[in-house]
Amino acid sequence: MKSNDWKDRLNIVYSTNPDFQYEQEEDDAPESIDKKQQKLRVCIEKKGRGGKTVTLINGFIGQEEDLKELGKLLKSKCGVGGSVKDGAILIQGDFKSRIIEILKAEGYTQTK
Repeated sequence: MKSNDWKDRLNIVYSTNPDFQYEQEEDDAPESIDKKQQKLRVCIEKKGRGGKTVTLINGFIGQEEDLKELGKLLKSKCGVGGSVKDGAILIQGDFKSRIIEILKAEGYTQTK
């Protein structure tokens, strides 16, 4: 991969300066904090889902890989489908109390 790839250039079309360096967009993902410090919120949602009930887990602070791993664990323990989108975990169905128990057993003590 080139070091000056045109897709990574920010707001610069052309420069006459021979020593000019293009600014590269940096991807700063926050580090995952300890499980005991995570303040996860579990809620039930029906809006915009065609009347289907979804359990929504918000408040995770950390890297996307850790969030996907947690989502995979919750989906397998509940035996249902779901997804991880926009920093939230969506679990199909009404599993609020079960998910809270699973999260507390995994070490997420500040879960509500």
